[in-house]
Amino acid sequence: MSPSANLAVLKQAFTHLNVRNINGCLGLMTSDFIVNIAEMPYPKSGHAAWRKHAEILYEAVPDVNVQVEDAVAADDKVAVRMRIRGTHRGEFLGHPGTGRAIDYVSHEVYRFKDGKLAEEWICSDSLTLMTQIGALSRNRLVSMWFSGYRFWFGLATGILTTALVQRVF
Repeated sequence: MSPSANLAVLKQAFTHLNVRNINGCLGLMTSDFIVNIAEMPYPKSGHAAWRKHAEILYEAVPDVNVQVEDAVAADDKVAVRMRIRGTHRGEFLGHPGTGRAIDYVSHEVYRFKDGKLAEEWICSDSLTLMTQIGALSRNRLVSMWFSGYRFWFGLATGILTTALVQRVF
């Protein structure tokens, strides 16, 4: 299928997702569909695995709405930047519902085979989501950012110091 046809299939899948039509989504996937999530140590595959993730999402955010903000299609792949919004009403990763609004971005790539979704790679802004549901305080998020900054600053300082010492001696 053409890249534009693949993009149309993906948009149809998100339409099904937004109205909680799991079977509609599954009908657009290969039976051995592969799920790759950035925080997961290994991929999962099959309709049952995808259904489980969708049900977790629906339980945690019953009014979930996914909006594709950007999409690029080439060959057998479609990449999207999307915004996920809703209200945290149910348990998510051990954190009970809070009634708080969620609004975060996810970057995803989908591979197609014979006109069907065959594989997905998901990289969501989990830190923003976890902060919004109260699982991670804003102060902790800021301290994590500074910790990362200090690491790179220390590394750069070490490299520059080594280079200077080697020039002098």
